[in-house]
Amino acid sequence: MNSIYQKYKQYYRDNLVLALPVVISQLGHTLVQTSDSIIVGHFAGTVSLAASALSSSIFVVFLVIGVGISYGLTPLIAQNNGRENFAECGKLLSNSLFVNLITGILLFALTYFCSGYLLDRMHQTPAVAAQSKPFLILLGISTVPLMVFVTFKQFAEGLGFTKQAMVISIWGNVLNIVLGIIFVKGLFGIAPMGIKGVGYSTLIDRSVMAVVMAVYVFKSPKFKQYLTHFMVTKVDFARITAILKIGVPVALQYTFEVSAFSAAAILIGTIGYHEQAAHQVAINLASITYMMASGISAAATIKSGNYFGSNEHLKLRHSAISNYHIVLVFMGLMACIFATLNHALPWIYTSDTTVIAIAAQLLIWAAFFQLFDGTQVVGLGILRGMGDVNIPTLITFIAYWIIGLPVGYFFGFTLHQGVNGVWYGLVLGLIASSLLLFYRFHVISIRNHRNSLNG
Repeated sequence: MNSIYQKYKQYYRDNLVLALPVVISQLGHTLVQTSDSIIVGHFAGTVSLAASALSSSIFVVFLVIGVGISYGLTPLIAQNNGRENFAECGKLLSNSLFVNLITGILLFALTYFCSGYLLDRMHQTPAVAAQSKPFLILLGISTVPLMVFVTFKQFAEGLGFTKQAMVISIWGNVLNIVLGIIFVKGLFGIAPMGIKGVGYSTLIDRSVMAVVMAVYVFKSPKFKQYLTHFMVTKVDFARITAILKIGVPVALQYTFEVSAFSAAAILIGTIGYHEQAAHQVAINLASITYMMASGISAAATIKSGNYFGSNEHLKLRHSAISNYHIVLVFMGLMACIFATLNHALPWIYTSDTTVIAIAAQLLIWAAFFQLFDGTQVVGLGILRGMGDVNIPTLITFIAYWIIGLPVGYFFGFTLHQGVNGVWYGLVLGLIASSLLLFYRFHVISIRNHRNSLNG
């Protein structure tokens, strides 16, 4: 163990310095949903919590499409920064902002369509569907400012500046929680809004974060040399294509995984609203650790992009493996917490004992898949930094839609295992994704290193 530590010591330090602010920033995104669920569960009731689960399971698919497309910028910025091509970074930012604004508007239109058409055709509890509609529309509107925020966030992180997005995310969550409680409960003379209150608080929070992040990038002297060629009105289709060649597969990767979990939530909703609320509790807790692991993944993308751009393939491999070590330790700790506190953690969200009992069972499965969830998202990040996105996209589709969801349906409904059976399939999908992505990384990194030695 000591020899392994000494071998990767420098990479552990470099990656953790870069990753920790990203982890906190990524955690901020999921804590918006977490705080919304806690506020709704305690102040609006179980039906509203189920409505939050239904709305979130639909919206998160659109959310990850947008965020995935925005991730197309990060490896390009990291690679060009590694080559010291600073002017290109500003040009990429201009085109990424254009792409992400258009994406945000289109995603809002899709969300609005779902709220007005699909919700009534999903065979959900009528009261749950009725409360979901206005909440889903507000979440859809918030996509536009969120896409502005992630544009500047990915730009800054691609250059290795990760702390400011972390700070903004922390204060944004404080604002979201305060406004959410005020709007849901109806404080200071405001009429109680129920679940719509957290929709308004999320929209305000994301709008403020977008403005602050943009101002930071434009005003900070750190970015001056990168922004000399930034021009919003100058759209270059070659650069847009380069961004989308990475961003669209990344969006599909996240979409295949998240949509499988969303489809599972909709299937569980046909069983009953208690099961749906319990699924929301368990998956929300799991998403917290997932988003923290995705912060490690984002750092892995940046370092892999830097080393790939400078043709240092052995350093790339060592850095990548050190990120695997880091995420295994972290997710192993989270697995222990889920397993030992599986009955206590659901109380954070609700006092409904039926929901708590079901969620406690699901958290055992969540504990089991932590290691695989962490390693698969880090694998995606490493490969993204190396510019390898198409085969990983196929891997995620096979893992979640060919293996995970069909197996979950078979156990849950054919074998009548209910909500637990659906989760069996989700766990199997994560295992398949993790192992296949690691194998893909191993093969490519060895090949690239050998080619660099022979070249």
